[in-house]
Order: sequence, then structure tokens, then C-alpha cells
Amino acid sequence: MILDLLSNAPLYYRLGVKFIKAFEYLAQTDLAALDKGKYEIEGNNIFAIVNEYDTVDAATEQMESHKQYIDVQYIVSGSELIGHDFLKDQQPSKAYDEATDYQLFAEDPMFFSRLEKGMFAIFFPTDLHMPNIKVSTPAPVKKVVVKIAVNL
Repeated sequence: MILDLLSNAPLYYRLGVKFIKAFEYLAQTDLAALDKGKYEIEGNNIFAIVNEYDTVDAATEQMESHKQYIDVQYIVSGSELIGHDFLKDQQPSKAYDEATDYQLFAEDPMFFSRLEKGMFAIFFPTDLHMPNIKVSTPAPVKKVVVKIAVNL
């Protein structure tokens, strides 16, 4: 997992051309003007999901992980906590669903990080994460999650 400011994105260009395209999309698109939904960047290789929601209590959530896609989660407005842990030998509470590239884990996160406007987090398939968590009280957040295919 990686946490940083979008202004530091060039530091991560060595991760490959897909990351460069993802960061360029985030930097060059008027994300505040985008409606909720899915936006293609490079077909199924790279796409963005725009979402708006109110943050929630960590007690109601579980950590998740993906196998087919890497998440680049970028905060457009608002702030939230994201729980983290490393995928080791935990057993899923909800089995992996290939169609949705999603599985859940009931364990508590090892730690939480606060993401605010202009910050991003990268979660690889070896990272568990619990996004959308309230800082102190539920509050609105607009987030773009760029999905980067692992093997395509």
C-alpha cells in the first residue's frame, strides 16, 4: 500500500505505464464535475469509478481485497479514514467473487490512515483495506477509484 499526495504522483511512475495513465487521468480531469459512475480510461485495463457517499462507523464494515485489480483511491472532496492490514493467512468472511473481484475479511484493521482532499492510496492484491470510515462523525466524501488491471 502507498499513501501520498497527488502532487507527488511522478514519484510512482516507475510502477509502470498503467500507473502513469491513472495518475494523469486524476490530475488532468475535472473530477469535481464528474457524476457518479464508471469511466473508461483504457478499456478493462484501466477505468475509474466515481462515488459520493457519507462516511460510516468502522464497526459496521469489514476489510476487503481484490485479485484482478489494483485500487488507486483518490479523495476529491471530504476526508475519511481507511483501515489497513496485510493479506497473510486470514480467512475470508465472504469468499472471493471473480465477477466482482471482491472478498471480505472480518478481522479488525492493523491501523487506520486519514485521507483528505488531494490524497491517494494504492492498494495492491496483497493489501486489505476498509475505506469510507468516518473521522469523527459521518460526513460527505467524493472519491474516484481508478482500477488498474494486474495481468492485462
